Amino acid sequence: MTLLLLVIIYLAFISLGLPDPLLGAAWPVMQQELGLPLEAAGFLFMTIAGGTIVSSLVSGRIIMRFGTGKVTFFSGLMTASALLGFYFAPSIMWLVAWSILLGLGAGAVDAALNNYVANNYKAHHMSWLHSFWGVGATLGPLIMAQFISGQHAWRSGYLTISVIQFTLAAILLFSLPLWNRISKNSNIALNENSEPIHAETSCEDIKPIKPLQIKGVKLSMFAFLFYCGVEATVGLWGSSFLVNVKELPASVAAQWVSFYWGGLTIGRFLTGFVTFKMSNRMLIRTGQLIALIGAILLVLPLPAIVSLVGFIMVGFGLAPIFPCMLHETPARFGKTHSQTIMGYQMAVAYTGSAFMPPLLGFLASNTTIGIFPFFIVVYIVVMLLCSEQLNAVLRRRAVVSN
Repeated sequence: MTLLLLVIIYLAFISLGLPDPLLGAAWPVMQQELGLPLEAAGFLFMTIAGGTIVSSLVSGRIIMRFGTGKVTFFSGLMTASALLGFYFAPSIMWLVAWSILLGLGAGAVDAALNNYVANNYKAHHMSWLHSFWGVGATLGPLIMAQFISGQHAWRSGYLTISVIQFTLAAILLFSLPLWNRISKNSNIALNENSEPIHAETSCEDIKPIKPLQIKGVKLSMFAFLFYCGVEATVGLWGSSFLVNVKELPASVAAQWVSFYWGGLTIGRFLTGFVTFKMSNRMLIRTGQLIALIGAILLVLPLPAIVSLVGFIMVGFGLAPIFPCMLHETPARFGKTHSQTIMGYQMAVAYTGSAFMPPLLGFLASNTTIGIFPFFIVVYIVVMLLCSEQLNAVLRRRAVVSN
């Protein structure tokens, strides 16, 4: 039963990734059909991210009341319904309404699944699960690319993903008895180091702290802010850049952006093996440098095929950064403070996803989408500087403690 439920959770993580890149992949066609300005995609993206932030903040109370299985099922149902709403949406106002529902559903299921796996399965599954999210994020643009070449066909792409989500919701409905049964059989939870801790331990057991006063916390939060700013901005505006600057067909642009998500997915899968040989700090630094080189390739006036290499390198470079930064939190700031600081980091990460892509969209609508690669370079450089400054703070603290 444990294995069966784990398979279902892996499928759920694939479904989590499917809707995330759809808006960016379909926007060049959606914008023309609906007669919308370029920056409207940024507003829709911000609306989805805002819903994700809200549902993540309240998910703890909801999960405690209804249980992870029910929350996951209803969240999946909300996501599927929102995608179906995109299929029927006749105007921007309807797209905004369905974007709110999409964000609320995505945030709740993400928090619910991560919490459940952390408390009922060994830690290594967390790494592979986030890799499977990348599988979904890679498949999303590929599915959309099969439809957007025809008139009104972007709607068929959303309908296809919606059907997949409804199918998963049905599977989750029939699996509800498994969730409670496995939870009751789990008397202990495993932390990320696979050390047994009592399952009843919660944030209420931890003495009140002021984590923002710890040296390096703010630098870490800025690194998360700019990481998610890069990841979301490339996913949202990559297709528009390729269509309007590199003059590629919309279907080809969507496929190329899917390779970006593919680099992210493969990179995270490989990171699970590389961690046996390299430290988190080295993986973070290496990933940032690879992503920076890829972004520079997008800036240079080179043939269009070089842009494909650049997108892949950015995705591959970003792959280890997020999971390694999360995993470093206890080592950086201590286990006592890590839970609270983790919450701050995730909140800032969602904020980066919500507001930094729309910022580029607003500026691009008043200038040109050609500024896209320059923004990516700046975001990565700032993230790299924050990480290196944080490492310097940690080295000085280690010297003082010794």
